[in-house]
Amino acid sequence: MGFPIVPLILMGVIFYFLLIRPQQKKAKEHTKMVNTLKSGDSVVTRGGVVGAVQSVKETTVTIRSLESKFEVEKHAIERVIKDKSDLKDNK
Repeated sequence: MGFPIVPLILMGVIFYFLLIRPQQKKAKEHTKMVNTLKSGDSVVTRGGVVGAVQSVKETTVTIRSLESKFEVEKHAIERVIKDKSDLKDNK
């Protein structure tokens, strides 16, 4: 009677390790990256804007890109650029 439950539990465990856990790890790394932003960091937003961080507030970041100045939510920062080779899509 209990045999059909075993495959369901096994599928749940597989989904956890293949889908849920990696996503949680990625979200944790993104949160850590956003919380360590500081003035002067070069960043790329999710919209593709490349710029330098001018100031960091509680929930927003001010970015200067060429002659433009943007204030975006912290979660909109996709990644921090260490050097110019990081501008290439490395996903």
